[in-house]
Amino acid sequence: MQERLQKILSARGICSRRKAEEYILQGLVTVNGQKAELGQKADPEVDDIQVDGKVVEARKDLLYYVLNKPAGVVTTNANREDQITVRDILPPKLQGKIVPVGRLDKETTGLILLTNDGVLAYRLTHPKFDHQKEYEVTVQKKIFDGALVKLQNGMTIAGEKTKPAGIKRINTTTFRITLTEGRNRQIRRMCQKVGSPVVTLKRVRIETLTDDRLHEGQLRELTKKERSDLLYRVGLETRN
Repeated sequence: MQERLQKILSARGICSRRKAEEYILQGLVTVNGQKAELGQKADPEVDDIQVDGKVVEARKDLLYYVLNKPAGVVTTNANREDQITVRDILPPKLQGKIVPVGRLDKETTGLILLTNDGVLAYRLTHPKFDHQKEYEVTVQKKIFDGALVKLQNGMTIAGEKTKPAGIKRINTTTFRITLTEGRNRQIRRMCQKVGSPVVTLKRVRIETLTDDRLHEGQLRELTKKERSDLLYRVGLETRN
């Protein structure tokens, strides 16, 4: 059945109807490869509707889980004989149905979101959205305030400056850092550059999602409130 694009985008949880109008006027919405026009109708069961290059799909039957990844586990959904992967520690009924959003390096522990919601995954991983991930870092020796300021202000790694970060000291060797980007081994490389090699690194927050009671290796489904809060934060759910 044909419906106005604004209604389709809103029903799929992509954005509000008003925001959908803005997207259409900005040329970010296409129908069957052609830029959409305000007031245009389409059939989501037949037409290829995309927002900013991403296909709009129904958001029913989507799965949302959080895992506290142990050290030594590789963040991938692929089968690998030489290493233990996130897929390996999932229950058989979920293997191949949900995938990790973003990556943690092999020795980093902490929270990983797993889902089949491709729109949410895109929002959380594309750097243009500036969504936050927070980590607890312990380094080998006392880290001075000057070094923390450098981490906070950003530094050049591989010829490109990192974005400003949020920093909160916990003690002389431990601090929390909040990033809005996710370069390869970024925190370890930043700490190495200020002369404070990382001993342990743990992700403790993904936007609104936290859980300090989830043990390493444990997996659980997000609560209704957690799911709603996360979708709202990234602009995929509206509230009155």
